[in-house]
Amino acid sequence: MKRILFALALAGLCLPLPAADPALTQDQRRHAIQLLEDSRKEFLAAVQGLTDAQWTFKPAPDRWSVGEVAEHIMLAEGLLFAKVEQAIASKPNPDWEAKTSAKTAFLERALLSREHKAQAPEPIVPKGKFTRAEIMSRYAEAREKTVKFIRETQLPLNEYTSEHPFPVFNTLNAYQWLIYIPLHNLRHDQQIAEVKASAGYPR
Repeated sequence: MKRILFALALAGLCLPLPAADPALTQDQRRHAIQLLEDSRKEFLAAVQGLTDAQWTFKPAPDRWSVGEVAEHIMLAEGLLFAKVEQAIASKPNPDWEAKTSAKTAFLERALLSREHKAQAPEPIVPKGKFTRAEIMSRYAEAREKTVKFIRETQLPLNEYTSEHPFPVFNTLNAYQWLIYIPLHNLRHDQQIAEVKASAGYPR
């Protein structure tokens, strides 16, 4: 009898673990919405009431002005949401759990740290093609689209993936691409604060 019980227990240990549920959890949805709202509030507060001189001031020739950072944030929102759309337009990734495990926490650490700088991809490098009003209007429109999507979607975002061009990130799922948007926003809110704290910034 003991041998039978032992054999059954051993067989149980050999059974594969059940696959994780790829559905978006309530905590994930709440967290994403909170990040989107917090980053928007912080960004708007950082640029509200700036004079033209403050908006265009550059701490150095090779550094961005507040206006350029704002343009970059606006452009990046569209590019990053396109990665969400690219992921959900593809087939579910059967290896999503192994490929994306622990990357949400890693993204939050990496993107919120200004210790390591990154070169912005050419499509989202600010080029001064937009007025301040256009930047803020396009930002507001893009952010509303993102918030509406995460509030309403019923897709299992965790099992849809697309690749990040930086090897440090590699495969990200649609949820991770979505929270990349406010995390990137918060990262550059810090950059705006750095510009405003620079010597020579107009007061």
